[in-house]
Amino acid sequence: MKVYLATDHAGFAAKEALKKELVRSGFEVVDYGAHALRKNDDYPDFIRKAARALSRHPEDVAFLFGGSGQGEAMAANRFKKVRAAVFYGGPEEIVILSREHNDANALSFGARFISVRVMVKVAMVWLDTKFSKDARHARRIKKIDHAS
Repeated sequence: MKVYLATDHAGFAAKEALKKELVRSGFEVVDYGAHALRKNDDYPDFIRKAARALSRHPEDVAFLFGGSGQGEAMAANRFKKVRAAVFYGGPEEIVILSREHNDANALSFGARFISVRVMVKVAMVWLDTKFSKDARHARRIKKIDHAS
């Protein structure tokens, strides 16, 4: 499984920190940028690249970063077979359920609302969580994937 990363300036520091932790943990990481901190960059330019790769390989996963994480998830979810959830704080159960019930293969972080430490911790919990394969959840995901 590959892990794709993408961000704009708002999530740049978080992406870099998570990338270090993922590499240290033995994950194969593909970084779609931003590769430098540029205040006026636009998240769709980077998110699109990661989402396109994830659409082709939905068994992989992606972490997306932005100010709120909302626009990044919206951009990613325009691609078939990409199911991006958003996390900008709250109980870890949110990200656990995104995997167990929705088979999310992308997680978008709101970098302006949570610390890098929390993002790294939540990302590792999310990676350790698997889809339940419960029939009702599988049925719903099939409907989502065939909606577009």
